[in-house]
Amino acid sequence: MTQDAVSRRGMVVAPHHSAAESGRAVLRDGGNAIEAALAAAATIAVVYPHMTGIGGDGFWLIKAPGTPPVGIDAAGRAGAGVAAADYPDGIVSPRGPKACITTPGAVAGWAAALAVSRSWGGRLRLGRLLGDAIAHAEDGFPVTAGQARLTAEKWDELAGQPGFADVYLPGGQALKTGQMLRQPALAESLRSIARLGPGDFYRGQLAEAIVADLARAGVPLTAADLAAQDALGVAPLAHPLSFGRAYNLPPPTQGVTSLAILGIYDHLGVDAADGFEHVHGIVEATKRAFRDRDRHVGDPGAMALEAADLLAPDRLAAAAADIDRNRALPWPDTSSPGGTVWIGAVDGEGRAVSYIQSLYWEYGSGVVLRDTGIVWQNRGHAFSLTGNGPRALAPRRKPFHTLNPAMMALPDGRLAVYGTMGGDGQPQTQAAMITRMARFGQRPADAIGRWRWLLGRTWGDRSTTLKVESTAPPALLDALSAAGHDVEVVAFPSQAMGHAGAILIDGSGATEGAADPRSDGAAAAEVT
Repeated sequence: MTQDAVSRRGMVVAPHHSAAESGRAVLRDGGNAIEAALAAAATIAVVYPHMTGIGGDGFWLIKAPGTPPVGIDAAGRAGAGVAAADYPDGIVSPRGPKACITTPGAVAGWAAALAVSRSWGGRLRLGRLLGDAIAHAEDGFPVTAGQARLTAEKWDELAGQPGFADVYLPGGQALKTGQMLRQPALAESLRSIARLGPGDFYRGQLAEAIVADLARAGVPLTAADLAAQDALGVAPLAHPLSFGRAYNLPPPTQGVTSLAILGIYDHLGVDAADGFEHVHGIVEATKRAFRDRDRHVGDPGAMALEAADLLAPDRLAAAAADIDRNRALPWPDTSSPGGTVWIGAVDGEGRAVSYIQSLYWEYGSGVVLRDTGIVWQNRGHAFSLTGNGPRALAPRRKPFHTLNPAMMALPDGRLAVYGTMGGDGQPQTQAAMITRMARFGQRPADAIGRWRWLLGRTWGDRSTTLKVESTAPPALLDALSAAGHDVEVVAFPSQAMGHAGAILIDGSGATEGAADPRSDGAAAAEVT
């Protein structure tokens, strides 16, 4: 069942109910949308460790009424000592110590977001914002069905990684749904951040403990690598559409791809929701946008084309003109898995946050640092070891990110904040739910809760089919197959479709939001 809510005093949407509740409690205590999102982000880093953690990266899209949105790029960078020669197999290892070649940016992003919060008058102490996360880590929390399932499914990849079994395979057994899981070392790390500030993660006492943990685990990162990590304020990308003005983050994220899909689709002039033209149009727009993405998007300092070039009106119009309205372009291309969370927050002043935080794959590298309890990301697996393009591995370079938080200003004055996890599925799910809401007027709960589709692989799937959930109309499935799409019907609800969420805010301050029935999440509203 889709978790939805309506409020005039703010709302937090997250793919775990405890995270949404942490954010709502902050709103109740007078906190703003950034403070609420940060509290939710900290809690979910504890209670959803297979999806996210403080050993990963994050990206913020923040907007106050009457002002342009601002972005925060909290992507990690490759260590100064990394080299392609360290990987004779031709790929960066997806698991284990050699997967840990980028520094985590999420906590640096928290600090940058708090600076914006203070400019709004935010005054809640960091200890208050991290309090729920610390308690959940110290006292324990019940394992979700999703975490139990993924821990068992990924056993062969994870059981032998340094530190993993000690925390996530207690007694040598896979976690069970409802089992209480404690993470006392992670609790102490969060206490250090709360007491000494986010900088302690990179240059303080906690950093010293992290570096010792890294060396013990055989990770090729140094104290200098950690100290050099930062978070950057960036200008969000903006793209006008017939049904709103869409915002997303620039490279190294695939935000430009999410906007390109919407821009190409908009040229098609589709006038009805959820029929063949709607789904076929977005799928075919996705194929064109993905090919541009995979040729051109990576570390922004190494890109030959700017993001604006990829969103040029004539480029998108040409891509739309290339689409056969009745036939599918042959596929597949490459695709990426993903273990990620999206969090949305709106406060009573109408200030809004779209935030995404990730370890990349489920449990990231699988390396769990012994004394600090941190699960380290494996985002470096996205680097290429051949050529000199924007995804080529090089010291201090940022890897390509599937992460991209989104917003849209609708023509009627409402603002939508929305996003999802799911690797290559992220821009596809974004396109499905925002066209349903902004173009066709569906409520968030309907736009998110009904059947969806996914082109390609994610979540470890081996097939590159067009996956469509089984509650889609049979006539649509037949039409897609007849047009040449390799349709694979999957059960509803399917985890492959991601964990989406959205909040709509109108000019009066009323908010309506929903969390995905495919997740363990909630839309937690603060009400009078």
